[in-house]
Amino acid sequence: MMESLQSALMWFFSFKAYVMLPVVIGLLALFARVRPASALMLALKLGVGFAGIFLVYDVFLGLLKPAIEAIVQTRGLQYPVIDAGWPPLAAITWASWIAPVSIVVVIGLNLVMLFTRLSDTLYIDIWNYWHFAFLGALVLSLTGNVWLAFAAVGLIALYSFKATEWSAPYVQRGTGMAGIGISPFSVTAFLPWSVAVDRLFDAIPGVRHVVWDPSRGGGKFAVLGQPMVIGALLGVFLGWLGGYPIRELSALAIQIAAVMYLLPKCGGLIGEAMEQVTDALRTRLSKHLAGRALVISMDTPFLLTHPSVMATGLILMPISLALAFVIPGNRMIPAGDLPNLLSIMSLGALVFRGNVFRAVLAGIPIVIAFMLVASDLAPLLTKLGAQSGVAALAQGGAEVTAFTDGGNPVRYWMFKLFLGELWAWGLLPVALWLMWLVRARQRSLML
Repeated sequence: MMESLQSALMWFFSFKAYVMLPVVIGLLALFARVRPASALMLALKLGVGFAGIFLVYDVFLGLLKPAIEAIVQTRGLQYPVIDAGWPPLAAITWASWIAPVSIVVVIGLNLVMLFTRLSDTLYIDIWNYWHFAFLGALVLSLTGNVWLAFAAVGLIALYSFKATEWSAPYVQRGTGMAGIGISPFSVTAFLPWSVAVDRLFDAIPGVRHVVWDPSRGGGKFAVLGQPMVIGALLGVFLGWLGGYPIRELSALAIQIAAVMYLLPKCGGLIGEAMEQVTDALRTRLSKHLAGRALVISMDTPFLLTHPSVMATGLILMPISLALAFVIPGNRMIPAGDLPNLLSIMSLGALVFRGNVFRAVLAGIPIVIAFMLVASDLAPLLTKLGAQSGVAALAQGGAEVTAFTDGGNPVRYWMFKLFLGELWAWGLLPVALWLMWLVRARQRSLML
């Protein structure tokens, strides 16, 4: 039975998200009584938008990798750990028997919470369920305790359902789209941090009056906040660090600027489709929800239409590279996961009301935490990746990690919590207070 379930889920996840997600959204649209022709168009818009995001991201990564390799070679840098991005983490997750069971458990938990009024979130972002199973697989690998592993899965899932719900007012304020919350744990993990830091900035004289919001326009330096311009400057910076000749440097600058132009266009299709599906679902389920506002979970690409989201991620990329050279204890250069900063910092930019100045300042400690955690977990991730069948690791290659997905400090804290480490338990009251703060701010935004 278990093998059949695992095989079925592996077959399902062998399809690209931009292939299967339109099917899920199309079925939801039909359930919400959208006309078949309209449901088909909404599903296609969503699929095309996501496919465009993936294609452009692949191009972006293809531009960044050679540039970063050139920087390492030109500057004579030696870092023993490779940022391989999320693939080794996915291999660790899906190689564990806990993964397919976790998906069933999380779906059931979401439905129970939704219909018992413990949450208003319908968590349809199945492709990001791996964040839950990954924590369970890590706990299981070190403790061998199945109950602890499933408790970890349940904790991270429960937090994600609530954080998605809490994020909805910020999405509506920033984009005008009601009833949509941000789903990936890699993004919502930092919602409490952003809310707390925003409150701190409000209390600091001088800082509280500094505003840089590219979406507002105006000012003679407004052009410097546009994503295309920041992308071009990023290309110049990377090319200069890597010792590129002027011909290659200028080409890199224009190519990254083009990527920054195309990403919001793809994100716009996703937002347009999801807004209509969410409205239809809310109407369809209004009787069953007794007037509660349904929140549909959604990955972050639709936020890439917001100039402040793009600007924040782009500015933090060169800052991350610079910090990698000076942070004690860091053993890696951000590469495979570097473009993820566009996604991970997106919700924070909305919490800060589009103020890139605040979003970048709040993002720097997160970037530092990514490096330290990813470096610390590299031996474990390399070992588990080799056991999971990653050929390069099984052959005794270099240590690997993932800058953002492997270095997430909130998941690291949860991991250590289930390993029984005292410092992690000591932070529990702080974590609970931060979540209370987020809930209180959400309520004030909904008034």
